[in-house]
Amino acid sequence: MQFGMTEEQQMMQDMAKNFAENEILPTLAEDEANHKFRLETLRQMAELGFFGCALPEEYGGNGFGFLESVIIAEQIAKVSGSWRLPFNMQNIGPAVTVNNFGTEEQKRRFIPGWVSTDAIGFFAMTEPNTGSDVVSMGTTATDKGDHWELNGQKMWISNAHIGDWGLLYAVTDREAKHKGLTCFIINPKETEGVVTAPIETKLGLHCAPTGEMAFDGAKIPKDAVLGEPGQGFQICMWQLNNTRIGCAAGAIGIAGGAIEAAIGYANERTQFGQKIGSYQMVQAQIADMVAEHEAARLLVYRAAWLKDQGLPNQHETSMAKLFASEAAVHAASDTMKIFGSYGYSTEYPAERFLRDAHSLRVVEGTSNIQKLIISGISLGDSVNR
Repeated sequence: MQFGMTEEQQMMQDMAKNFAENEILPTLAEDEANHKFRLETLRQMAELGFFGCALPEEYGGNGFGFLESVIIAEQIAKVSGSWRLPFNMQNIGPAVTVNNFGTEEQKRRFIPGWVSTDAIGFFAMTEPNTGSDVVSMGTTATDKGDHWELNGQKMWISNAHIGDWGLLYAVTDREAKHKGLTCFIINPKETEGVVTAPIETKLGLHCAPTGEMAFDGAKIPKDAVLGEPGQGFQICMWQLNNTRIGCAAGAIGIAGGAIEAAIGYANERTQFGQKIGSYQMVQAQIADMVAEHEAARLLVYRAAWLKDQGLPNQHETSMAKLFASEAAVHAASDTMKIFGSYGYSTEYPAERFLRDAHSLRVVEGTSNIQKLIISGISLGDSVNR
């Protein structure tokens, strides 16, 4: 077993840390207050190679894997949970999925744009009445001979209203159930019959654009299908098993940022003539946070390593996502307690860590869904893939 980083991985970690502190943090309070997404920041991240992990160099990849993506995303999330999302939207989501299921023409056409951010990425699964039960989605794609016709609605989609190219999942055969879903590569900006709108009534992730999509007789070409018609459920589950590692990386990043803030405050704040970090109850809180955080990081790094080795990892990925997201909420919550009244103020980062952490219990499969996956594989009812 190896528990240390290579020299290159350490350099990438340092680069990401410096970028987050120097390029994101200075305007973060203002951007959070105004729900501002900075396209120039996304472009800078792309220039540093942040979105080329787990992809071949011929399509713009950087020669690194999932583990390096986790290392980078963790450092970004320590400063801002919002800016962790592009790792899934530009890289681990659409790009890696097209690289696995797409034709050679699709790979060359779409992946370089996502990596460079010339094309803003997204993936659309969730609907107003469909979340964990993917098969129940209402959006349909009907074969019209020379094109597909889309009808329906998607909700809570990252980058929905700013996205250029992304993945959309729709029902093409209702009777076939999970074998009746199909994945499409679409451009909502260039497709008549598609309307998008932002959602800004969010608890957290204020710098990450979120929106909805509505399809009314939208026509998309026949070659927009990724994989084969009816393969959408398989593609969706495969993709989620990858994007969950991005969520888990965000969780250990948010927890790490919260813990650093809690320790810093505990060493500065004095009550009854001594720093609050000298009181055992505060020490116990910090000890629990640190121990959970270190355990979560090991789970996340192991799952990413397994992906890079091409080994079965669904079990490990779901454990990492579940434990890391719950640990992040715990760390953020106790950080607010340590900060006391100041933790409730937007002048300090504690409340932002807590707001952002809660999203990770929901996105890419809720904590309950992760428990179903973990228990199913543990009991032998399903296979670890």
